[in-house]
Amino acid sequence: MSDDKQDGLRDAALHYHEYPRPGKLEIRATKPLANGRDLARAYSPGVAEASLEIKADAGNAARYTARGNLVAVVSNGTAVLGLGNIGALASKPVMEGKAVLFKKFADIDCFDIEVNEPDPEKLADIVCSLEPTFGAINLEDIKAPDCFIVEQICRERMGIPVFHDDQHGTAIVVGAAATNALYVAGKAFGDIKVVSTGGGAAGIACLNMLLKLGVKRENVWLCDIDGLVYEGRGNSTPQKDAFAQGAEAKGLGDVIGGADLFLGLSGPGVLTPEMVAKMAKRPIIFALANPTPEILPDAAREVAPDAIIATGRSDFPNQVNNVLCFPFIFRGALDVGATEINDEMQLACIDGIAAMARATTSAEAAAAYKGEQLTFGPDYLIPKPFDPRLTAVVASAVAEAAMASGVATRPMEDLDAYRAKLNQSVFKSALIMRPVFEAAATAERQIVFAEGEDERVLRAAQAMVQESTDKPILIGRPEVVDARIERAGLVIKPGEDFALVNPENDPRYRDYWETYHRLMARKGVSPDLARAIMRTNTTAIGAVMVQRGEADSMICGTFGQYLWHLNYVCQVLGNEPYHPVAALSLMILEDGPLFIADSQIHPTPTPQQIAETVVGCARHIRRFGVEPKIALCSGSQFGNLDSDSGQRMRAALDILDSELRDFVYEGEMHVDSALDPELRARVFPNCRLEGSANALVFASTDAAGATRNILKTKANGLEVGPILMGMGNKAHIVTPSITARGLLNISALAGTPVSLYG
Repeated sequence: MSDDKQDGLRDAALHYHEYPRPGKLEIRATKPLANGRDLARAYSPGVAEASLEIKADAGNAARYTARGNLVAVVSNGTAVLGLGNIGALASKPVMEGKAVLFKKFADIDCFDIEVNEPDPEKLADIVCSLEPTFGAINLEDIKAPDCFIVEQICRERMGIPVFHDDQHGTAIVVGAAATNALYVAGKAFGDIKVVSTGGGAAGIACLNMLLKLGVKRENVWLCDIDGLVYEGRGNSTPQKDAFAQGAEAKGLGDVIGGADLFLGLSGPGVLTPEMVAKMAKRPIIFALANPTPEILPDAAREVAPDAIIATGRSDFPNQVNNVLCFPFIFRGALDVGATEINDEMQLACIDGIAAMARATTSAEAAAAYKGEQLTFGPDYLIPKPFDPRLTAVVASAVAEAAMASGVATRPMEDLDAYRAKLNQSVFKSALIMRPVFEAAATAERQIVFAEGEDERVLRAAQAMVQESTDKPILIGRPEVVDARIERAGLVIKPGEDFALVNPENDPRYRDYWETYHRLMARKGVSPDLARAIMRTNTTAIGAVMVQRGEADSMICGTFGQYLWHLNYVCQVLGNEPYHPVAALSLMILEDGPLFIADSQIHPTPTPQQIAETVVGCARHIRRFGVEPKIALCSGSQFGNLDSDSGQRMRAALDILDSELRDFVYEGEMHVDSALDPELRARVFPNCRLEGSANALVFASTDAAGATRNILKTKANGLEVGPILMGMGNKAHIVTPSITARGLLNISALAGTPVSLYG
């Protein structure tokens, strides 16, 4: 890295840590404290009840306190990665960072605890005294061999998991990477020769893990700064001596010959190209020293082009990063109340991580790592940290292993339900979409995607094949679709998993343009224009397929303007009784779902159109298992202004009131009154709406669209939709910002037969 880049990173990192407030952590209350009653429950006298319950049964601490989801990140700063013995205080930014990773990747709360205590036995005493506060302990950046002593004492004396991540976290990720590297190379643990440099905590733990995975002790050669560790060498440790080979001094170059796996956890430049040339065919090189590895990948490949290489750096493929492991192994351990993190749990973690890399990558990981090839192989041995599947896959595997090995104090009866819960914590739409997916599973429907060449569509189609009974149809050029499937590392195949319509050369082309011409002949469309549209306009092609009964529903809109797509949808499918009523967006927020309409169809809807929108909202909201409470929103509030929007909303209310409705609605009102029942009660005490509204219907697309976009960008709202109401579920038009998972959600909505939701 150049000096200029290094200076820029330094300044940016310091600014990041200082502003807008110092540090990376804060503490927030999880319960309200707004009045005297809250105070009485939170503290005296009510708090005594929780304390007495815990005194009667220590297990109740997980019910009434944060302990069951609280981890201590403990360090004395004697071996901070890349910095050495910088002391406890200077290690605090690193420990805060570790706590942030726990929260980000596994929603685990952490306190970072930096201790000025170099003596390992005294440090262990301090850690053991913290057991009443925490559900688990993560030891961090403690120098070897002190870290072995601290962990052993704590594990013997404490009844909660104690995990030194520098040892075991690194070992687990190395184990997963080695499992898949050997799979790619066609080798087995029991047959390989391993040469390792670095006898510190991570290096020893990795070697011990490789033994558990099947490597033979006699095939392991450990070197440190003094060369080969051999019997009787003298300047060693018991941990190193366990891997002693022979009785004479040798250097790394003397023992590297024929090695299948080089494991480096030492320093820069330790492994030379000449040494790599001595290794076995298809060598596996894990050069994990940071920031400069034992050998750079390009230098290794100059002498071994077929080498499989991993490093500890993010700018090379196969980064061995502990974040793949520690958040999720703690998540599983905490959720079953494990008393320790044992070998079975660690091996389960390895299996989960390795299996994920061999599976198709997730759309979310692909989006987070744009431009990288995330297809299993030599350059993709382990998943990326931002792959959201890690939580459910790894944590559930760890929890299952904890129960099977007898260390779980709160075993689960339903692991499938636990996996679903973990997915809900990662995929915000999972819980509310469950009724929709369950309804869609009752029938096999064919859904055509107009933009079948889009990678998001391809990923959604693969998810449909794997997770539903619906059959995707993609419109796209075969050569483009094939190339993008290969580039994305997907496993779906045209003809087997999905039907493919080639707009340039489909045998049904004549049928399609003749159908379109018949529908549009009296609307200015000539045969030549119909032919041209059926060659180039995939939205029109998809609509014609639905009109002809070759598909049940279509999805379009991943690029282009919404109303442009709507024009062709209406041309082909907009026959009575079907007509576009409104676009409904489900916004998933921290405090629950909120539906917004109409953001797309009618710029200034008439009272009749507003009433139709309200009725459509009620019908579609119930598809999600939610009882609708709809507010008609306006700048006017219960008649206090005679504005245009107020007049139209009041007229719409009269239309709605003219018939008996089986859902709750009210208006016209301000948005804050719709969402705040106390405010609404002061303004209009006799309001028929109780509690907070869960659907807001606006008097213009400008207001609805602005509200939707504000919730997406400033409130971290996740959108499901927009849902095109009024078209009998024959078509849905998305927006260009949609994700692959968003397309999967829309496909589930499209896959629900109309009869199932009215």
